[in-house]
Formats: sequence, C-alpha cells, structure tokens
Amino acid sequence: MATTLISAFAVFLSTSIDYIIILVVLFSKFKKQKNGVKNIGLGQYLGLTILIVISLLAASGLAFFSQKWIGLLGLLPIYIGLKELFKSEDEEDQDRKEILESTSKFSKLFLSVTVISLAAGGDNLGVYIPYFTTLNIFGLSATIIIFYVLSAVLLYICYRLSTFKAVSETVEKYQRIIVPIVFVPLGIMIMYENGTFSMLVNLF
Repeated sequence: MATTLISAFAVFLSTSIDYIIILVVLFSKFKKQKNGVKNIGLGQYLGLTILIVISLLAASGLAFFSQKWIGLLGLLPIYIGLKELFKSEDEEDQDRKEILESTSKFSKLFLSVTVISLAAGGDNLGVYIPYFTTLNIFGLSATIIIFYVLSAVLLYICYRLSTFKAVSETVEKYQRIIVPIVFVPLGIMIMYENGTFSMLVNLF
C-alpha cells in the first residue's frame, strides 16, 4: 500500500511540472474573470479524466500481451526524462507558447483549459499507460483517487502562486533537472516489475 501511494505521488508530481507554469499563467490571466477560477479547475479535471480514460483503455488492451514485453513501455518515461534533460531553452519556450495560445480557440474557458491540459499531457500517456499495467485493481483505484486529490492540491497551489512571478520562474528553471530524476527511475521500475530485464538477458 505504501509503495503504491509513494509511486502514485511521484508519478503525478513528475507529470504535472509543466502544468505548474501553465496554471500559474492561466490563473494570473483569468482569475478576475467571472467564473474564471472555476472554469480553469473544471478544464484541468476534464483533461486529467480524459488522459486517465485513454491510459486505462490502452493498458487494458496491453493485457493481451506478455507482461515482460509490456515492460518495454518503461522505455517511454526514460525517453521523456532524457529528452527533457537535453531540451534547449528555445524548444521549451516554443512548446509553452503554442499551448497557451490555444486559450483563444474556444468561447468557453474550461474547454480551452481542457485542450491545454491534453496538449501539455501528451507525455503523461507515455508514463500512465505502462505504470497502470503494473497495478492490480486496488492499486489502480487508489492511484486514480490520489491523482484527483493531488490535482485539487495542484490547482490550489498554482492559484496561490499566481501572484508570485519569481516562483514560476524558479520551477521553470529546474524543470529540466526534476523530470529526468523522476522519470528515468520510474521507467526502470516499470521494466523491473514486469520482468523485462530478465527477458532481455535471456535473449542473448
């Protein structure tokens, strides 16, 4: 149980770093708008729900394959972590600009925030899907509940931080370090728990 709680906590935090900057910016821009805070929260939860549903469906489909081969999906979070480590500042700025520009594509703010959550959550699928395959029903249920609770905490913190520019700049500065530290060990854990390493060794 403790292992599930810790791993779920780590997975959520590591995949939510991008959201911190985006949510702080969104709250700063729309918190004075009527129902602005409510719409941002609704959009964030809707986006998270869609990502979870897609990940669950994909993880269920993967159940038809050998668990050892499923463990190869652990390479995805490892790739994401290393990609973030070597990403240039220009690439980070361009990604953030494209995501935030999508707020003008819908008349309803919550729909725009949902799209932003999905756009920023593309990497989440690469982590959620292989991670979900390592959990039983109890662990999966507990993980989803933790995700929803932590999402509320994330929204509250970002709202409170929306007036402090220095905070968002600090998170952005160290994002390149935090993501690899969490994602690479996560990928290794997924491969280990699925017996993928022993399978690869036996191939040679």
